[in-house]
Amino acid sequence: MEIAGKKAVIVGGASGMARASAKLLHERGASVAILDLPKSAGAEAAKELDGSFHPVDITDAAGAESALADAVAALGGLHIAVNTAGGGAAQRTLTKEGPHPLDVFRRVIELNLIGTFNLNRLQALHMSASEPEDDERGVIINTSSIAAFEGQIGQVAYTAAKAGIAGMTLTMARDLGSLGIRVLSIAPSLFSTGITAGIPDEFARTLTKDAAFPKRMGRPGEYARLVLAIVENPMLNGSCIRLDGGQRFAPK
Repeated sequence: MEIAGKKAVIVGGASGMARASAKLLHERGASVAILDLPKSAGAEAAKELDGSFHPVDITDAAGAESALADAVAALGGLHIAVNTAGGGAAQRTLTKEGPHPLDVFRRVIELNLIGTFNLNRLQALHMSASEPEDDERGVIINTSSIAAFEGQIGQVAYTAAKAGIAGMTLTMARDLGSLGIRVLSIAPSLFSTGITAGIPDEFARTLTKDAAFPKRMGRPGEYARLVLAIVENPMLNGSCIRLDGGQRFAPK
């Protein structure tokens, strides 16, 4: 898909990997709309990119549907969706204090997996109204994690959620293939975003010592460059692509 002239919704676009993706897509000629929490820097990010900001908590299904509809209306259509919103909780399955709280597990699943799927089904609906370009109407890019494959101790809820995102990728691509909509997931390792951005260099080197190369945390722009590659290459579809420098998480 040619990026110039396309309409892109970036969920979580106020910061980090999503903001870097919005910036690169804008530089390539796409119009962008940012969806993020009301208290985020989404308005600032949108202003920098001549786009629009639509505050949303993706665990509010009705609110997410409304915010996405507003974003698509502001753009005048939808061709590209990048979804990065998520988060985790550090809790073992069983501790001295008792079993993993079920409400915490549900909350992590709701935020990462259900929130992502809700956006996907709605994004697909909006994309289906687009005029096809070389039989293609859109591309949905979700964010998994290498924790989906090598979850560490205390990541059971996060692992389940991110594995769900990875697992539904091919099935959703098959569901939407007849409409000319592609679906992919990116599974990053540790990236310098959010709370990890402030990690001291020495500690960061310890966390990434098992990577093949480079032995450092990923940079938001590297995620963004993969987003561009996915959008531009129509033969990329149905896969969860690791973006990890050859790193495999140790148990802890």
